[in-house]
Amino acid sequence: MADPNTKLERDGAILTFTFDRPDKYNAFTRTMLAALQDAFGVFAADDDLRVLLIRGAGRYFSSGMDVTALGGGPTDEGPSGFRRRYRETAWHQLYDEFEALEKPIVVAHQGPCLGAALEMSLSCDFRLASDAAHYALPELNMGMIPGSGGTSRLVRTIGGHWARWLIMANRPISADRALTAGLVHEIYPAAEFDAKVDEFCRALAAQPAEALAAAKLAIELAVDLDRTQARNVERLANSSLAGREEQVRVFAALRERFKPQ
Repeated sequence: MADPNTKLERDGAILTFTFDRPDKYNAFTRTMLAALQDAFGVFAADDDLRVLLIRGAGRYFSSGMDVTALGGGPTDEGPSGFRRRYRETAWHQLYDEFEALEKPIVVAHQGPCLGAALEMSLSCDFRLASDAAHYALPELNMGMIPGSGGTSRLVRTIGGHWARWLIMANRPISADRALTAGLVHEIYPAAEFDAKVDEFCRALAAQPAEALAAAKLAIELAVDLDRTQARNVERLANSSLAGREEQVRVFAALRERFKPQ
């Protein structure tokens, strides 16, 4: 679905999706998220696309969901009806698909990343931050908790300690603290941010595709397995890679690099 507040650009193996509604702090609308879903479909279907990069235009990455487009008044659907509607929400399913796709998704926070935007970001493989970024989950202000996978993914990513701070205490954290907590992978100076993000994505796109896919799947499984089962996942993954065309080619190139002159 086309949306005037988003952009989609292809540069070689990198597909970049941009939330482009800076006058509203890139607050998400349903059509913006539908456009993200379409972009993901393009990325998933094209083997020549190796990295999906998600960005925001302007000073904010995103202030989260546009609350003017949401309900919040009395409802007669009841708890079970609400849960059913929640399960059927398209972007909740999209974030699950982010995690399941065996290709990397990078999100770049050039500025504040709040609420639903942080929930979406938690389903991405890599979170890169500018030193101008900060993070918050203000859902308690609406009488709710983060429910687009935000609570569960946050605990899985940074543990209960900082999850309590962000959700229960309803306090923001800086980019530096987000790095310490494990919420983001790297911080770059704002003046260098675009160049550093581009450098990271190009290096990621250059990795062996099949090995990268196996790594993502193995890591996702190992998080929830005991040590013995996780080791079995490693063995299965490597047995599917060993001797394949990609592995032979990459290993031959490595040997050539270190061949005595």
